[in-house]
Amino acid sequence: MYYKNNTYMLKIGKFNTLKVLKIVEFGLYLDGGNDIEILLPSRYVSEIPQIGQELNVFIYADSEDRLIATTEKPLTQVGQFAYLNVKSVNRIGAFLDWGLMKDLLVPFSEQRARMKQGGKYLVYTYLDDATKRIVASSKIDKFLGNTIPAYTKGEKVECLVYDETEIGYKVIVNHLHKGMIYKNEIFQSVDIEDVVDGYVKQIRDDGKIDITLNDSTINRINALAERFLQFIKINGGKTTLSDKSSPDLIKSILQCSKKDFKKAIGLLYKSKLIKIEETSISLNDE
Repeated sequence: MYYKNNTYMLKIGKFNTLKVLKIVEFGLYLDGGNDIEILLPSRYVSEIPQIGQELNVFIYADSEDRLIATTEKPLTQVGQFAYLNVKSVNRIGAFLDWGLMKDLLVPFSEQRARMKQGGKYLVYTYLDDATKRIVASSKIDKFLGNTIPAYTKGEKVECLVYDETEIGYKVIVNHLHKGMIYKNEIFQSVDIEDVVDGYVKQIRDDGKIDITLNDSTINRINALAERFLQFIKINGGKTTLSDKSSPDLIKSILQCSKKDFKKAIGLLYKSKLIKIEETSISLNDE
């Protein structure tokens, strides 16, 4: 739901920057455009602002379907995916805790499987066209891949981890598309529900996106070289970790692949910062 005026568009279920119109005993009235006044209750007002001052507030509907503002930050917004806990279930559906006074409804028709009180579920939050209310759905597939991916190789994206397979972890990319992080390219802890920064490797023909957690090669190798140099210093200037070490040992110590490790020590060697011996690497004292 959007309301327009000449200067901005009011976004329901998202944060908006609105001007103060009136100050009353029980709060502030904000300019929602088109002669719409939106109440910001006094419990959310820490300091009395000036008339005309702009405030960043989240807009949603109260229990009587009136637009209301809050300075509280919800756990999700319209157009986003999130894992949320079920507070209660009744004949209408399940009600989720999303950090605001009014709970977020998931109608039974939008539940992939019947939700239970106390459970935690991945949902998509949206504005229902028919009721004009903010609701959520656990039928996530219908909200993914509805736009053509327009990412560039190496572009940084936000990824929500939501499933594990034999080959890797399924992720939701920027709340829009499906992606995959392959296990043989992961050198850090990854769990379901994690939100991680990723980088686009490629966009497949089916519109799904291959993601890596590693930054561009140059930045990644430089950072690894610096980390390994500090590791040697902490260990008295010498380590038995070398290019003869197993990939598993290198991964457990430095959280990187053996391929990247060899590139990093090559960089340090060319910079004359280390000496490489048969079964050890030490700092170059020259």
